[in-house]
Amino acid sequence: MGCCSSASSAAQSSKREWKPLEDRSCTDIPWLLLFILFCIGMGFICGFSIATGAAARLVSGYDSYGNICGQKNAKLEGIPNSGMDHTKRKYVFFLDPCNLDLVNRKIKSVALCVAACPRQELKTLSDVQKFAEINGSALCSYNLKPSEYTTSSKSSVLCPKLPVPASAPIPFFHRCAPVNISCYAKFAEALITFVSDNSVLHRLISGVMTSKEIILGLCLLSLVLSMILMVIIRYISRVLVWIVTILVILGSLGGTGVLWWLYAKQRRSPKETIIPEQLQIAEDNLRALLIYAISATVFTVILFLIMLVMRKRVALTIALFHVAGKVFIHLPLLVFQPFWTFFALLLFWVYWIMTLLFLGTTGSAVQNEQGFVEFKISGPLQYMWWYHVVGLIWISEFILACQQMTVAGAVVTYYFTRDKRNLPFTPILASVNRLIRYHLGTVAKGSFIITLVKIPRMILMYIHSQLKGKENACARCVLKSCICCLWCLEKCLNYLNQNAYTATAINSTNFCTSAKDAFVILVENALRVAAINTVGDFMLFLGKVLIVCSTGLAGIMLLNYQQDYTVWVLPLIIVCLFAFLVAHCFLSIYEMVVDVLFLCFAIDTKYNDGSPGREFYMDKVLMEFVENSRKAMKEAGKGGAADARELKPMASGASSA
Repeated sequence: MGCCSSASSAAQSSKREWKPLEDRSCTDIPWLLLFILFCIGMGFICGFSIATGAAARLVSGYDSYGNICGQKNAKLEGIPNSGMDHTKRKYVFFLDPCNLDLVNRKIKSVALCVAACPRQELKTLSDVQKFAEINGSALCSYNLKPSEYTTSSKSSVLCPKLPVPASAPIPFFHRCAPVNISCYAKFAEALITFVSDNSVLHRLISGVMTSKEIILGLCLLSLVLSMILMVIIRYISRVLVWIVTILVILGSLGGTGVLWWLYAKQRRSPKETIIPEQLQIAEDNLRALLIYAISATVFTVILFLIMLVMRKRVALTIALFHVAGKVFIHLPLLVFQPFWTFFALLLFWVYWIMTLLFLGTTGSAVQNEQGFVEFKISGPLQYMWWYHVVGLIWISEFILACQQMTVAGAVVTYYFTRDKRNLPFTPILASVNRLIRYHLGTVAKGSFIITLVKIPRMILMYIHSQLKGKENACARCVLKSCICCLWCLEKCLNYLNQNAYTATAINSTNFCTSAKDAFVILVENALRVAAINTVGDFMLFLGKVLIVCSTGLAGIMLLNYQQDYTVWVLPLIIVCLFAFLVAHCFLSIYEMVVDVLFLCFAIDTKYNDGSPGREFYMDKVLMEFVENSRKAMKEAGKGGAADARELKPMASGASSA
């Protein structure tokens, strides 16, 4: 709070220069301690699952009688075939590996510990018996000797389903998995309703494998195109914004005109030529065209009014995009920020999935209805997975918030450094250092707020999916409305959080103070914010579309050149999705930089007026925008005074400046 009071006093004194980034203090320490305690709880869950033997069961595998493969086991009371010595049997083999249970997410088959996986297909019981005699690996139940495979009447139940597919052990997990996964593909076909021919899915999968080099090359192309686009935007930002604006206006006018033309054409067409059965359909279509045309007209009028109101504010969007391009030149490591974030998320997700798998195999041995062993947790510990799910959301949001705070800190440092030659050697690393030393608590609090909104939305989505087809129309409407409202609230909070992190990077205030200050300045500059978010976001969206279309076109040309494969659907979908993901990651960083620059610009114009001792921190391009605005204000009189009132202080105590 000392930082807040010093900033306020500096703003109130017209003789002193306001200097951001000077005072540093730790913010939201209780939330940092709470987050650390929560992470300790996550570690306890992982440690508990490992200590109870779940790690050994997961890695080494276990049979249907509770014996862990590759070691000597203790006898389980009341369970036959338990307590066996499987020191020489290191692999788990399923009698029917293709019998999948989608609901319980497991293989519905008896599991045995064997000495070796069958590397070749075994078509008859004689082949199974021969394999056991040569390799010492019995593939039938423990109660059946290899010499009885071909003579016993129980062989059809106790032996694997014929033919036994060729299999190989999964690295590190000691499970015998079929080499040919066609049985899994056939199972997936039952879940894909659009596949009418059983060979379609097989051809799609084989197409991906055939085109894997092309897919990899196209993914690399999308990465290069995204980086090139970020450079181009800086140099053509002025032209690009106006091109986008003109295209939107022409598109809305053209669409509206076409709808009215179609309506007039349908209305003038003689009804005598229409057969009676189709007359009602034609009237419905005519009524629908009228509704569409009226809606498009209203939309076009509203769009024109918005463009008319915001035409002067588009200049600020252009200036901010131009300065954002300079930021990436001075801070080149910003381009690689999505990679570090994705890498951190990937590491955490791998840890989270491994721990979840550990939890799935931990607990006490329980005999199910079929007489086989399952491991289940009883008592309060059975709810640990809820804690684990909350951890997935909170820590993932925490990592994303750290990226936002890092970018905000680096851009704030760039903006409020008058002489760019005096920038730190690596502003990104300097921002990371400030984040770790002072602001982890703020990030923890902001990400927890997002988690509080996201969890109820996910619960409602789960309830909606479980009740699909069972609930009435009213309940379905209420559920969808609640999900939509929570989604909108989450997006608004995400945007507010990002601006709160920027305010924290400038003033070193806690999360609530920063969020309040950021909210005030965003509300007072609502028209400018709307212009930046509409024009800027739409331009970046068009950039994403450009990258996806360019990558897809290149994919069509390359796949057309590859004559041995004609079905392009799945490879193109994979490439286009990856291209959009890459473009979104890079351009979202660009969007984040523009938002941070706007908040810095708003604060700069509040605390400084360009007079000696209170010089602006802003770039020359933004300075030109301010000078042009001042000239326009002098000419416009009252209108200019109204426009000048848009920029308001972040702190109410600074209003006397």
